[in-house]
Amino acid sequence: MANKNLNQAKNAKKDEFYTQLVDIENELRHYKEHFKGKTVLCNCDDPRVSNFFHYFSYNFEQLGLKKLITTCYKNQNRDLFSQNDSEQAIWLEYYGDRNGNRVPDPEEIGIHYFKGDGDFRSQECIELLKEADIVVTNPPFSLFREYVAQLMKNEKKFVIVGHQNAIHYKEIFPLIKENRLWLGYGFKGGAAHFISKYEDTATAGDHREGMIRVSGVTWFTNLEIQKRHEDLILYKLYNEEEYPKYDNFDAINI
Repeated sequence: MANKNLNQAKNAKKDEFYTQLVDIENELRHYKEHFKGKTVLCNCDDPRVSNFFHYFSYNFEQLGLKKLITTCYKNQNRDLFSQNDSEQAIWLEYYGDRNGNRVPDPEEIGIHYFKGDGDFRSQECIELLKEADIVVTNPPFSLFREYVAQLMKNEKKFVIVGHQNAIHYKEIFPLIKENRLWLGYGFKGGAAHFISKYEDTATAGDHREGMIRVSGVTWFTNLEIQKRHEDLILYKLYNEEEYPKYDNFDAINI
């Protein structure tokens, strides 16, 4: 029941879950040294509601970024700072504060128009991906396999949100095994509240108006973090009787 809404959204290919700013701040504080002098791409983000765009634009100078790019799927506002609707997808670029107020003002943000729909798989978006050093976003859960495959193909560094079930995907587990991908620090309690238009069936004590609670979400990354170098506390030795191999996979469960 805890994942009822997530499964329904996945089946309907509705993945408009927007990450809270506090969750982004809590995770990315562990990665700050990686961003200096880098171009960051948020390629699954509507900048009107994306807290990823908010985080990086307002912390641009503190992080020492080179450039911020945010791509927006079709059916978004024509202008981030107006109410004019448009079917055309847009992408934004921000080079940092120019007037000294340390705030991303409208005139400092370049607004460009896609010929297509702004899908991360489109050639237009792939060209922007090639320009980026680090990708940070919350990609559609239903397209997680395809999204990660694209990042790997283009050899990009990333910090992205996904469901922990992805660890078991045949496309994802080998990447973890080969030390090409690992888990970040995660969400408090192993669950997150996302800004969403979908109905929330969380318990009354954990219900937040206008948000949906999803259990089992985490962060995936290939950036070096201290967490992955912490020693595991081991207390038993391996033996075949207690830890037999799976019948259909060369692995054991410990």
